Amino acid sequence: MSQSRSRVIKVHANDNVAIVVEQGGLAEGTTLDDGLVLTGAIPQGHKVALTDIRVDDPIVRYGEVIGTAVVAISRGEHVDETKVRLPQAPTLSDLPLAIRPVPEVEALEGYTFEGFRNPDGSVGTKNVLGITTSVQCVAGTVDYVVQRIKRELLPRYPNVDDVVGLNHTYGCGVAINAPAAIVPIRTLKNIALNPNFGDEVMVIGLGCEKLQPSTLLDDRPVKIYENTEAADPDANVLSLQDESFQGFGEMVEGIMAMAERHLERLNRRQRETCPASELVVGMQCGGSDAFSGVTANPAVGFATDLIVRAGGSVMFSEVTEVRDAIHLLTPRAVDESVGKALIREMEWYDRYLEQGQADRSANPSPGNKRGGLSNVVEKALGSVIKSGNSPIVDVIGPGERVRKRGLTFAATPASDFVCGTLQAAAGMNLQVFTTGRGTPYGLPMIPVIKVSTNSTLGQRWHDIIDLDAGRIASGEATIEDIGWELFHMILDVASGRKQVAADKLGIHNDLVLFNPAPIT
Repeated sequence: MSQSRSRVIKVHANDNVAIVVEQGGLAEGTTLDDGLVLTGAIPQGHKVALTDIRVDDPIVRYGEVIGTAVVAISRGEHVDETKVRLPQAPTLSDLPLAIRPVPEVEALEGYTFEGFRNPDGSVGTKNVLGITTSVQCVAGTVDYVVQRIKRELLPRYPNVDDVVGLNHTYGCGVAINAPAAIVPIRTLKNIALNPNFGDEVMVIGLGCEKLQPSTLLDDRPVKIYENTEAADPDANVLSLQDESFQGFGEMVEGIMAMAERHLERLNRRQRETCPASELVVGMQCGGSDAFSGVTANPAVGFATDLIVRAGGSVMFSEVTEVRDAIHLLTPRAVDESVGKALIREMEWYDRYLEQGQADRSANPSPGNKRGGLSNVVEKALGSVIKSGNSPIVDVIGPGERVRKRGLTFAATPASDFVCGTLQAAAGMNLQVFTTGRGTPYGLPMIPVIKVSTNSTLGQRWHDIIDLDAGRIASGEATIEDIGWELFHMILDVASGRKQVAADKLGIHNDLVLFNPAPIT
């Protein structure tokens, strides 16, 4: 990666475009250190042509073709999305599978964090009471009760960090037996198993919904809470339509009594020293810009490799922001079965988009384009860098749990909230989220470290961003510097020694299920 004194970045020797680093952009007539003169003003993060580019010539960034020129582009000219034609997606039929030798790296030993170890062996980074719901109908009641629990009960249980209602829009009025319904159902089942909930499963249902609460507790003992006077201390399901409840007040008191029993058990959890191999970290980006692929995401990729070297687990996701870079990933599969699984998830999502009559131009967003990203190819090439250099050891479908230590591709949509929900279901105990345009995104049950791709955002949103990777673009730090800083921050946040900005401010988003099945 090379930089000029006028603050542009060329990522690869073969690139014929570079991006502008300068805050506020560069004015028309600016001369770069190689003598190139800008023929017009170029905003920060946007591309400048380094050579003359003819119509239909390739436009190259990251050493990869991100599109072809719609019009002739002169050296020094602004290359925006209107001048770039979206290329065909890589074919999935003849991709190289598992051909890259597994890189030899030294194990990273001796790194630990203070976590909450669970009976199943998993480790939480928070100690949270999660109240699962089987149907959207009970969401208002659960929200009401959560506020009362926080106000009246939580102060008595100092080792419990929070109470979270896991509300959603699923559960009834849906084709519950359709094949694709497995996605939202297993997502809800697995969210309740997230290690930050300490294996304290508590389900609130209505009673008449298609998704019966017992479905969410398959393979677990199910006990029904029938009335307030003869409560089973191990009960984990309550239905509001139970005839023993006389009025809303008794429903609320029933939930409060159940919650108190779970809080008592959660309050016994204590942090203990755990190896870094117990980390399960989700990597995600949102509100991306042209800096994402040269600052924050490469630093995240470096930290990914550190976690893998320490024996931990890392997920990267977002199918639509992987699809156009899939040819860079299948060679990294640890074996052919993993490579074929990557292709399978790409094919599934291709069909899903076709059914909805959507095409690849639906991504990126208008904000991404204002941040300098021309199309989904450029976005994907910057996105997959979060996966670092480690071999891909497994691929899981949406809503499935992580099965192996190492680097896993967790197939999810690119939507921030859907991806976060699915990564929570997969079992992450901490998330890293990179952003260039800015977002106040947060998850109530999982700490989210937000990393800015540029210092303009990092300085403007100083109290929302946890780590500024824009220092890489300015030359103040290297990718390795920020990668190590992020790794140590992950250990501090996982230990409760450092609180992320979203948790300090109480900024948390709702769960959003991915439901590709029909709604009736």
